[in-house]
Amino acid sequence: MEEGSAAPRPIRVLIADDHPVVRDGLALILQTEPDFEVVGLAANGVEALQLAEQLRPAVLLLDLAMPELDGVEVIHRLRASRPETGIVVFTVFDTDERILAALQAGARGYLLKGAPREEVFTALRTVAAGGSLLPPLVASRLLRHVRGEDEAPFEPLSPRQQQVLTLLARGLQNKEIAVALGVAQRTAKFHVETVLRKLGAGNRTEAVAIATRRHLI
Repeated sequence: MEEGSAAPRPIRVLIADDHPVVRDGLALILQTEPDFEVVGLAANGVEALQLAEQLRPAVLLLDLAMPELDGVEVIHRLRASRPETGIVVFTVFDTDERILAALQAGARGYLLKGAPREEVFTALRTVAAGGSLLPPLVASRLLRHVRGEDEAPFEPLSPRQQQVLTLLARGLQNKEIAVALGVAQRTAKFHVETVLRKLGAGNRTEAVAIATRRHLI
């Protein structure tokens, strides 16, 4: 380095995920690279927005299944208030609906959990530099959607999960679903989460919309 020249400023990253192990694990991984600085950790969508406004990160690494405020809505709001913050989605959802919703909202990167750390590093650096990055699997799903090809198959629902879906469509909450099925509330919550995961939905409303479109209810 020439005398008097300043070292490059690290890429400021805000991590938003509702699972502490994932948040802490990502922070530790990013801290192994000298060009990243983890400036904050958010446990829900509302906190992600608040910290993004306060800390002004270069990139938000965001899960989609967030409590209090869904990840796609976080993207919408952050793009309106801080368009200079790049957003990389980091999620388990690989369905066409979720990918398209996140990208339409303004995400510039979309990674599936389980991606190698090098992919995470590359996505953050690319988005921080103003670019966009989609791994091949996500890009192929997006291309299929643009071409109007059939939706990807989803994991079939069990008879009990189909019951839960029907109750969701009626607007019942977990406590009411538990009563209707004669099970513990935590069991009902587990069934609801499984239904959302299988349908690739981030919330109840989206699950019902997907199920209706696919003629499941």
